[in-house]
Amino acid sequence: MLRQYQALKASYPDALLLFRLGDFYELFGRDAEIGAAILNITLTSREIGKGRRLPMCGVPYHAADAYVAQLVQAGHRVAICEQMEDPRLARGVVRREVIRVVTPGTLPDAAGRDRRYVAALWVGDQAVGLAMADVFTGELRATRLGADSPVEHEVWRAALDELVRLAVDEVVVPPRLTDDPRLAGAMRQTLRAAVTRWDSPAWSPDGARQTLRAHFGTATLDAFGIEAWPEAQVAAGAVLQYLLETQKDRLVHITTLQSYDPREGLAVDATTALNLELTTTLRQRSRKGSLLDVLDRTRTAAGARLLRRYLEEPLTDVAAIRARLDAVEALAASHLARRRLRDALQGMPDAERLLGRAGTGRATPKDLLSLRYFLERLDDIRRIAAEAGLERLPALEMDALGQPPAPLEALADHLARAIADDAPAQVRDSGYIREGYDAELDALRRGAEEGRRWIAGLEGRERERTGIRSLKVGFNRVFGYYIEVTRPNLKLVPPDYERRQTLTGAERFVTAELKEWESRVLEAEERIRLREAQIFQSLVERVLEQAPALQAASRAVARLDVAASLADLAVERAWVRPEVDEGPVIEIRQGRHPVVEAMMPDQPFVPNDLYLDMGARRLAIVTGPNMGGKSTFLRQAALLVLLAQMGSFVPARWARIGVVDRILSRVGASDDLASGRSTFMVEMSESAYILRHATPRSLVVLDEVGRGTATYDGLSLAWAIVEALQERGCRTLVATHYHELTELEGRLEGVFNLHAAVAHGEEGIVFLRQIRPGAADRSYGIEVARLAGLPERVVERAREVLAHLEGSAPSASRVAEEALADALVPDRETAPALSEPGPVGTYGGRPASRRPRPRARPSVADLAQSRLFEA
Repeated sequence: MLRQYQALKASYPDALLLFRLGDFYELFGRDAEIGAAILNITLTSREIGKGRRLPMCGVPYHAADAYVAQLVQAGHRVAICEQMEDPRLARGVVRREVIRVVTPGTLPDAAGRDRRYVAALWVGDQAVGLAMADVFTGELRATRLGADSPVEHEVWRAALDELVRLAVDEVVVPPRLTDDPRLAGAMRQTLRAAVTRWDSPAWSPDGARQTLRAHFGTATLDAFGIEAWPEAQVAAGAVLQYLLETQKDRLVHITTLQSYDPREGLAVDATTALNLELTTTLRQRSRKGSLLDVLDRTRTAAGARLLRRYLEEPLTDVAAIRARLDAVEALAASHLARRRLRDALQGMPDAERLLGRAGTGRATPKDLLSLRYFLERLDDIRRIAAEAGLERLPALEMDALGQPPAPLEALADHLARAIADDAPAQVRDSGYIREGYDAELDALRRGAEEGRRWIAGLEGRERERTGIRSLKVGFNRVFGYYIEVTRPNLKLVPPDYERRQTLTGAERFVTAELKEWESRVLEAEERIRLREAQIFQSLVERVLEQAPALQAASRAVARLDVAASLADLAVERAWVRPEVDEGPVIEIRQGRHPVVEAMMPDQPFVPNDLYLDMGARRLAIVTGPNMGGKSTFLRQAALLVLLAQMGSFVPARWARIGVVDRILSRVGASDDLASGRSTFMVEMSESAYILRHATPRSLVVLDEVGRGTATYDGLSLAWAIVEALQERGCRTLVATHYHELTELEGRLEGVFNLHAAVAHGEEGIVFLRQIRPGAADRSYGIEVARLAGLPERVVERAREVLAHLEGSAPSASRVAEEALADALVPDRETAPALSEPGPVGTYGGRPASRRPRPRARPSVADLAQSRLFEA
């Protein structure tokens, strides 16, 4: 047995090998030491020779899933080694095989409401290929990134952003990527997913194409849209081959490959998704408190997964957006249909996941029973949808539910005739094939039952024959059936009794007749198990034949679930249908932040209006005190645009959304200690990304840009960034405490001011949380500090220092006037480079009042620096 273990372990040196021994999975050697520490179980040992002991530990097979999850979450791969034959029938050592390897991307999720992606990343000569698969649902997608970008790090940023955005659990890469310190460093800094170095022939164009064509049974890849994307082909072939090798099965449920281009939808990079807290919160990195948490009222696991995809991949196609909104509107308008549909969806089995279990060889009788219930429930859903007129809505694709008599209805009928209503959760437990389904199985069951009846009557017959009133007939797994006689009655034992076992107070016997009937029963039971297993496998194959139709039906159910969920939310929260078009205007009347409103139900939310276009009102400078509502207003605008473009109603009285191609944000303040980046460095990196990617159709949200450094440095950078965005023409919201920026209104085309209003009371300021036209009169930072509980003497001293600074420093208007004058004069002498500063009030050693004006436009940082010397 140990030699067998060592041979299997040699084939999986990078995995912990769970070795099945009877009712336990055992770990040996170094694996045992690692496993015992992680699982907090007893580490024992086994003698393997004179003076030599082998460390070992084990876990019960029926609870293995929980232990495997702990090992994988601790960063290990786990190879499951199973007994492939009945130990009672085996000759010599029981044959064992590794039936699958569990990795971070193939670890089952019990709830099934989140997808679990394994991705493959391939860097070609001209672009990056990326493919991801969910082995539990059969989803396989591929894309090509960076083909139009000449900058290598931009290509990588796009690929890593996509991996982070899709919350991939595991990334498989070829050895050369991990050998490159730059690429390995980029992955380490950016990805939360496990990175698996995998050396395989699959990392080649020919190998990948061969894998894909063989799996899908096609001569070309034209039908999948990646024929002209060689990098995507390699990635898709590699991830499929990786799953085939780790899951040890044909993966028949992976029926197609979807190609996609992230640029065709609303682009939301990973940083923006986190800043806006779409699926996790910024601080706790928790789902609770995120936009997804507020939106998710789905009743099915498939619906929950689809809703997340809608949120992570909003649309830019106006027709497709309106089609989704039509479905939400239809269900919002019909309370009865919505309630009946949601009731019918409650507890709906997850057909995609059930297919995934069938496709990876892990289906159980209970799974097929659940699949039967799913198919039977389709009739109710189909009828409700038809009565509500939902079949005419293109976004729902109701045809995928099928029409009777369809193959899916025939499959449901077949499963109903085959699988018993009390089907067990394990194939090894017999009795799950319904009586009357298979004549051979029925005959075997009758034979076994006849034998059990004969044995059941044996005790009474033998008591009568022998006169031993305490005689008992029993059974155990070691000796089988036996007749037990207590010691005082041994003198009455007849001569045809054959002694089998001696106990303290009794003897156990068998007879030739008992052995014959026992043999009949055991043989019949074994044949029953084999026959049921054969029937079960044929049923699984029948299910897999209908995999495409089942997946299409499951997706149709998910679309209905998402539409009904969004409609239910819209009705309860008084959300409205947005008008979505190709125009330049984003107009929101009485908009509300969807998460803040939901998280604070006892406090009335103060709504606000917004109007942005690509012309005269394209860049808003938002000023006002901390806690005045600026950040909420900025995030609210971005979230309402995203909600509209994913096909949801929005929290507002009325909204018109001119389609946005990208949402880019720079909000929050956090460092990246693991990468050695300060808060300010992170802020500048994100700002640089925004400036490189913003287009006239983008929506940009900047909150307190430049605050992470010295005041004049920060002002200079904020000023320059605002100018650059104004030149781009993108719709932009900038929240700032740099009041100098408010002077840009009326001086730069398209720039206008907004402010968070406050009221003055007897005990200080009151935050009105209203966003109004114009600039704030001051920042109110000291008042906010007092409200936060800063000691009064500290507050008073701060006021004294502020008064002194305000009296000696140049005004915001003066700084702005001079900076704009310098920046906008077209023909000036070239300014000398900054040298060591002279006395206060000089610029580069020259009197500040007589410094030459530059011909070329100077940096705003230089201009702000000159203001610093003058002050």
